[in-house]
Amino acid sequence: MTTPAPHLRPSPTWQQQLAAWLAYLALAAAAVYMAVVLIRRWDVLLAGLASLAVMVVGAWVAVSRRGTTRLVAMGVAVAALLVFTVVMLSSNSVRVLVVGILLVAVSAAAARVALRPPTIDRSVLTSAPRPRHPVLIMNPRSGGGKVEKFELERRCRERGIEPIVLGKGSDLLALAEDAVARGADVIGMAGGDGSQALVASVASRHGIPMVVVPAGTRNHFALDLGVDRDDVVGALEAYEDGVDLRIDLAEVNGRVFVNNSSMGLYAEVVQSAEYRDAKLQTAAEALPDLLGPEAVPLDLRFTLPSGERATSANLVLVSNNPYQLSHLRGASTRPQLDTGVLGVVSVLVRGAVDAQKLAALEAAGQVRRFSGWNEWTATEFVVDSGGPVEVGVDGEALTMDPPLRFVIRPRALTVRRTQAAVVAGDVAPAVHVASAQTLGALWRTALGRPAVTA
Repeated sequence: MTTPAPHLRPSPTWQQQLAAWLAYLALAAAAVYMAVVLIRRWDVLLAGLASLAVMVVGAWVAVSRRGTTRLVAMGVAVAALLVFTVVMLSSNSVRVLVVGILLVAVSAAAARVALRPPTIDRSVLTSAPRPRHPVLIMNPRSGGGKVEKFELERRCRERGIEPIVLGKGSDLLALAEDAVARGADVIGMAGGDGSQALVASVASRHGIPMVVVPAGTRNHFALDLGVDRDDVVGALEAYEDGVDLRIDLAEVNGRVFVNNSSMGLYAEVVQSAEYRDAKLQTAAEALPDLLGPEAVPLDLRFTLPSGERATSANLVLVSNNPYQLSHLRGASTRPQLDTGVLGVVSVLVRGAVDAQKLAALEAAGQVRRFSGWNEWTATEFVVDSGGPVEVGVDGEALTMDPPLRFVIRPRALTVRRTQAAVVAGDVAPAVHVASAQTLGALWRTALGRPAVTA
């Protein structure tokens, strides 16, 4: 197992130093303010915390049970929320909450400014050569029909880009291979992340650049590349005046993925045929079987960073470069896509008490503090099992025979981005003002030293 070398940012500007000091002052003010409130109104604070604790427990029981138990737990959670609201209103503590939240929000906003990645001077960029035969493959069903909404086929023809529209039952890999065989020297994909990964595998195999057009639903790959996910048409500018970037690709048993592969909770849920049309309802139906008292432990065997052999897990997430994780519910980013390592996370919930702790830490954005949480980096990772394993690969539901061998392919793909995406700089680091990592980076910034990020 390996860990990437720290990535040094340039020295901060005076504005970033000032923002770092402001972040510290606002956080200190929030801590002092809440301490004074705790001393003066300990009874109100205790009642509020107790009702919130009951709400968290009720919510957890609700998602891990069915039938009458679920309904009762939901009622308890709602009642606890009402009690919390009444306590806050009747004691005039709303002002206390608002002031505390505002101070923390000011601290977080200042921290984001202080730790913001530097922008890049457009004049130093070297434009990639214009392609002779550019191609864009597009999935008209992705992202609720963004291909048709933004008239991508017509806009491609206007720019001299050959459009290839997927039909029902089309073989995406075969179409991409055929495009390269016909002379495509830059190939793009307008679709979801699963489709992006398939085209990336073809582009990597033939050594040609790839253009990512954010025409899917979430477009996590585009986000981490700095591509504006709201500007679908603007992504086409990469063909005309783009800048090349070499990034890593990851594989599981030879299948390329650009974001992550997951086993356990998420993989089990996405296997359902109803998942794409009713995500919340499908998850609600599946979670009791995965987390409830009658749940059967998942047969996932792998080696932890301590050297201990794990025999089960509720979740195993393997990513193409490490994520900045504070929550399990998503919206995480990767600051770099060229570290040459996989990010690995495993979570094991050993019972109801563990589950409640995990739910509370998840709500607080401190999920890494959970005792059953393990997180590390590696160039290779193997998961074994006694039978086929359900895997969510870039959001696609697959079943694979064990052992599952994950590997990183350093700098295996050339991505061609617009100059605007490059100038925007790296993905901003995750900011959690109560974490030692963020506080350390802020302190270095405040003193005028380069911040170090993982």
